[in-house]
Amino acid sequence: MLSFRRRPLSSYSVATRYTVGTGFVITALALTLIALLIPVDKFGGRAAAAAGQPVGEDDGAGILSTAYGPLTPADRDFVRKVRLAGLWELPAGRQAQQRGTRPAIRTAGEHLVEGHADLDRQVIQAGQALGIDLPNQPSEQQRGWLDQLTRAQGDEYERLFIQLLRRAHGKVFALVAQIRAQTRNSKVRALATSANTTVLDHITVLEDSGLVDFDALAVTDKTPAPSDVRPTK
Repeated sequence: MLSFRRRPLSSYSVATRYTVGTGFVITALALTLIALLIPVDKFGGRAAAAAGQPVGEDDGAGILSTAYGPLTPADRDFVRKVRLAGLWELPAGRQAQQRGTRPAIRTAGEHLVEGHADLDRQVIQAGQALGIDLPNQPSEQQRGWLDQLTRAQGDEYERLFIQLLRRAHGKVFALVAQIRAQTRNSKVRALATSANTTVLDHITVLEDSGLVDFDALAVTDKTPAPSDVRPTK
């Protein structure tokens, strides 16, 4: 029977040892690369979800090709929500300018009117350029908020105005940031950039009133129904 004895590495030539060593390094690098790629390929959908892909109402039209880049359902949902925001926040701002007794309330109303008038022009232009049908009246929930403000009086009105508007802006602010970071459509990205500036300005002036009930804002992560927002005593 033949027997083989392993030769010590030191007995090989320098060239041979270099070749063997290089082979070990290449093999290790290849195995590392495979280990990194397999989870991405196998769990790609899960990774995308963890990364926070924009989620909105799907209108069933899929991803459309436009002159400004791909237009996703999330992009279209965002554009429509910007339009909806203006449809109720503009009249709410005008009402605050007329009914506010505190200077901070009138200032907040002024910022709402100016900001959403400009943003509304941009969203209408974006909708036309991208072929997106836009709403022409507030949602049922938004009409409920406006009705609540109309019925409220005095200090109750001012506190309710601040709380409703601050909560609404806090919700849309997170959506704006997500769309701005992930959209591949330049027209949508430009709208999100403007919306980011406008919403942050509105959040700031609303908070400057000193009437925001932050504990109430933290109660739920869902957009509240009108009855969920009550004035602070």
